[in-house]
Amino acid sequence: MKDFSYYKPSTVSEAVAMLAASGENRPLAGGMTLLPTMKMRLASPTAIVDLAALPGLTAITVGGGSVTIGAMTTHAEVAASAEIKAAIPALATLAALIGDPQVRHRGTIGGSMANADPSADYPAAAVGLGATIVTDRREIAADSFFTAMFQTALESDEIILAVRFPIPDAAGYVKFRSQASRFALVGAFVARFGGTVRVAITGAGPVVFRSRDIEDALAANFSPEALARISIAPSGLNSDIHADSEYRAHLVVVMARRAVGQALGHEPS
Repeated sequence: MKDFSYYKPSTVSEAVAMLAASGENRPLAGGMTLLPTMKMRLASPTAIVDLAALPGLTAITVGGGSVTIGAMTTHAEVAASAEIKAAIPALATLAALIGDPQVRHRGTIGGSMANADPSADYPAAAVGLGATIVTDRREIAADSFFTAMFQTALESDEIILAVRFPIPDAAGYVKFRSQASRFALVGAFVARFGGTVRVAITGAGPVVFRSRDIEDALAANFSPEALARISIAPSGLNSDIHADSEYRAHLVVVMARRAVGQALGHEPS
């Protein structure tokens, strides 16, 4: 790890100014990705801007048909929240599946969203629910937020303040995870809003994506059986030592079927 400066601002405006001072300055939320990459010298920021002291970024509020979660809220807090369990149970389920207890008690929803790991869980929830990412200067629809592998629509000095999730009629999240990292080889988030269905897939491609074929099938018949004849083309999907693209294509449908079952309250098979 190379030398770097460390700052701990007390206001959002101070944090933004510190990040804007240099393109090599990086924000620190939970540090679950940044710190390991710095130790391996895959990242060498000039300065770290610690967001831990910024006020008002850990609130969870439910109202107006949505759940709003402050960016510095940890995965463990999301998983344990009675409000989230009542409003969007699948979101609490998703948070409980992230990493291990140490990661869940340090990692934050804002950090995960900004990192945009192609196998992360929260991007699937954000896109699957049609969430809105609230920053210090604007609101960004989740469909436009994740632009490529580890890339988002955020400016280098832009800070996520909260994520606002619409409350669906039903939702489910299931993933097939790597036993080593616990990241998703493939994860599927399914959400139904009246006659509209959204399906977001993580882990399968270089960036989270929606499956329109699965959405159309579920809009006509919201049941696991509706996907019996659906197949996903492996072209463009990830292929690595953990799983090739054909296997991931198969898992997309399997995880989506199970997510629908979870949304309907079925016991996992």
